[in-house]
Amino acid sequence: MQTELIAPAETGGLKAGASRPPVAAWRDHVLEALWHGRSVRAQLLITLVVLDVFAALVAGAVTIVRARTATRIEIAASMTLAGLLVQEAVRLAQDVSPEQVLANLPLQLRYLRHVRILVEDPSGKTGAGTLPGPGRADDRQSAPAWFAALIAPPVERQEVAVIVKGQRLGSVVVMSAPGDEIAEVWENTLALGAVAAGLGLVMIGLLYVIFGRVLDPLSALGAGLRDLEKRNYQVRLTQPRQRELAAITRRFNALAAALDAARAHNVELGHRLITAQDDERRRTARELHDEVGPCLFGLKANAASIGQAAGKLGEPAATGIAERVHDILSIAEHLQAINRGLLNRLRPMALGHVPLADLIADMVEERARQHPEVAFALSPSVLQASYGEAVDLTVYRCVQEGLTNAIRHAGPAHVVVALRQDTDAATGGGLLTLTIDDDGRGIPPGTAKGFGLLGMEERLQALGGAFSINARSEGGTNVTIVMAVRHDACSGEVDVGSPSRACVSQDPCSGEVVTGSPIGTCVSQESEPPCRAP
Repeated sequence: MQTELIAPAETGGLKAGASRPPVAAWRDHVLEALWHGRSVRAQLLITLVVLDVFAALVAGAVTIVRARTATRIEIAASMTLAGLLVQEAVRLAQDVSPEQVLANLPLQLRYLRHVRILVEDPSGKTGAGTLPGPGRADDRQSAPAWFAALIAPPVERQEVAVIVKGQRLGSVVVMSAPGDEIAEVWENTLALGAVAAGLGLVMIGLLYVIFGRVLDPLSALGAGLRDLEKRNYQVRLTQPRQRELAAITRRFNALAAALDAARAHNVELGHRLITAQDDERRRTARELHDEVGPCLFGLKANAASIGQAAGKLGEPAATGIAERVHDILSIAEHLQAINRGLLNRLRPMALGHVPLADLIADMVEERARQHPEVAFALSPSVLQASYGEAVDLTVYRCVQEGLTNAIRHAGPAHVVVALRQDTDAATGGGLLTLTIDDDGRGIPPGTAKGFGLLGMEERLQALGGAFSINARSEGGTNVTIVMAVRHDACSGEVDVGSPSRACVSQDPCSGEVVTGSPIGTCVSQESEPPCRAP
């Protein structure tokens, strides 16, 4: 069986993803520049201007048509009257030469509009013409040639023969001259055009102001949306008087209030989550310290006692036991090192016992000793001894992660850590700001955040703080962390921006937080600790 391959049919349309034709792209670009890229106010004004121009063109066309009709009627009447007057003048002037016929015409004929009277001899040579009088085209502003061509009717000509005593001595020619009528129409058109243009400009100016007042709520709405984009959910818009815009404003304010309430709820939940995590870490660290630590110490003590007892045995048993004891002690020391590392990662031992500023200073000094090729600096500032465990631990972890990232990825020569509190005199709280600046390689565009930075950002968001990392203009990277803190009315400490809570105190013996009780007193424990060596 033979299979026939059929070529796909060609279609006239564009395939998906194909580029648009150049003409369509150019048209879209022009429309974007002239229309779509304009504001609503500009689009409305452009629409009105286009309508005004269209109305002016229609009015001009009507004016020209009516002017042509009126000019033809006026010229026809003038030609008829001039012909009658010339015929009467020629009939009465039988005793004068043809050259004197024009001078003997009636006075009213000399000032007749829209006509020109000439005298010709029998050979057709022109003798003299009428003198232009008041109201003639020579006294008016001449109309442009294109305007005159649109209005001027065909030139009419009437010839009256001058016959004296039966002899033809010449003729009087009456010709239409619409120049003065066209000039009059042109002057009227200019006057009406100037008035219309002035009124149009005044109207455009008034509409510009009116549209601006009417559309101001839309500009305020755009500014409010930008604030929402920046997570400023406290913004509220003033309700305008326009019914439709007032409805939009009410919906916007309701949305902002809902987002503000949701953020407050999320901050509260995040603070509870961070508190639960910190409590769990503290309990885990305490168990590692109180349970695993003594057990490892007891294991080492037992191994040491086994070694001492093995020394009293003879060879080769003593040598084998000593080697096993040495291995047990090495494993126990390794487990103790792991335990100390876990304790430090779960919760720094000095946290809550050493002022936060001293804790940060010790960390910076330690990094300076570990990396002498980098100049570390800590900008001093007056800080509280503690801002609560959640804030202190967050600041400690942020400084730790920031210094690690700068050393590992930026290769800087200088790193500056600054921590300050901007106190609000009214509430006693304020903002706690941490900045870490380095002069390293900076952040390449499009670099994704690592797990450390993401963890910092999530923890700060849970506590209602803000995190930003940006390239410095002079080179390097800037990390800025801001948290709102406020005065605790119970203990006098500054706490993170969370709901009011009961007075708490920390037991220096166990590290537990006791609600509504004074600071505990260390007491001796009569019972033997677990895993105690016999």
